[in-house]
Order: sequence, then structure tokens, then C-alpha cells
Amino acid sequence: MATSLRRTYPLASLSQLELHQVRADLMIYRGRRAVRLVESDQEPAEEHAFAILSTSDFEDGVIQTAVAGALRPDAPQDMRGFVGVAFRVQPDGSRFECFYLRPTNGRSDDQLRRNHATQYISHPDFPWFRLREENPGVYESYADLVPGAWTNIKIVVSGLRALLYVNKADQPCLVVNDLKLGEGRGKIALWIGAGTEAYFSKIVVE
Repeated sequence: MATSLRRTYPLASLSQLELHQVRADLMIYRGRRAVRLVESDQEPAEEHAFAILSTSDFEDGVIQTAVAGALRPDAPQDMRGFVGVAFRVQPDGSRFECFYLRPTNGRSDDQLRRNHATQYISHPDFPWFRLREENPGVYESYADLVPGAWTNIKIVVSGLRALLYVNKADQPCLVVNDLKLGEGRGKIALWIGAGTEAYFSKIVVE
């Protein structure tokens, strides 16, 4: 059943966020009210780092938000400022689907890095490296990204299919026709990767 009611999560309070391996703060970032997420430990988290919207409930529909991701000053050189949105998140984040960005890849002089600017993953069985090894180029793509800049993203989900749109583009930059968890429902989460300082604006779900 598709999502039928428009719901807005203003991210004006931390009380509705269920934190996993992250620290969260409220602030104004580049003119927008935002939640800032960083890993809870100085060392990269062994598990995924995310904040679940505890009142969310999502099956099919459209998720829209703006995110910004940049490297922490102490981040290793191979980090990319990973920032994204997970959906159909199961209790305690045990299973979820996710689209995320690698902002430092968007304008790289290395074309191969550019081709890895956006990514789909499915936790726990389909991390990025498995998907890249088994299906090169299928679950990641290019998008024009700038580290630390606000980037509009839209995720459209229907059954086994999900589309990622970046910066209000008319066409998706990434198309996934076989969501690995199958059809289902769950919560929405703000997701970050290792070495990242990330910001999230309000989330609108339709």
C-alpha cells in the first residue's frame, strides 16, 4: 500500500531520534535548521551509524530532504563524506535499504571516482563492496556533488523498485529495480558513513 498522507519531520528536536553509533546536535547550518550527526566514537564505527526517526512508518512513497556531508578534520584520506537516508528500517536497525552520497567524489578529477558518487546498499547482506564486485556500476552512479553543500535528494519507492533523484533533477541518477529486502515497511533513518560530519534538513514523506 503506498504512502497516502503527507508527513513532515522538521527535525526540530532530538527526542524523536533513536541514535545508533552517532552523536546528534541541533544547529543552524548554512542558513537552515539542521540535525548534525557525527560518529559517537573517534574511531570509525564497526556498525552502521544512523539516527532512526522513531515516529516514522514507511512502505512505499516519496521521501524528500536536503543533506550535507563533509569529511571530519581527522578523517582518513580514503573517506568520502558519506551521507544518506535509510528506509524500511527494521527494529534496532537490523535490516534496511539505503541510498547515500559520496560528496567528495562528485567533482573529482578521477572519472572512476565520479562514477561512485551515489550508492545503494541493503543491510546486512549487500554492502557496497559486494554489490560493486558482483554487479559493477549497477548500484552506484555519478551526480554533481559538493562537499559540505546542501544537496536536495528525493527517494521514490514502490514495491521492489527505488529511484534516487539529486538536486531536483527531472530524471533519477540511480535506479534500483530489485530492492534486496523485498517488499516491506519500516522506519526512516538519517545515515552517515565513517569519518563524516553530516547535516540533515527537514524530511517530507508523501
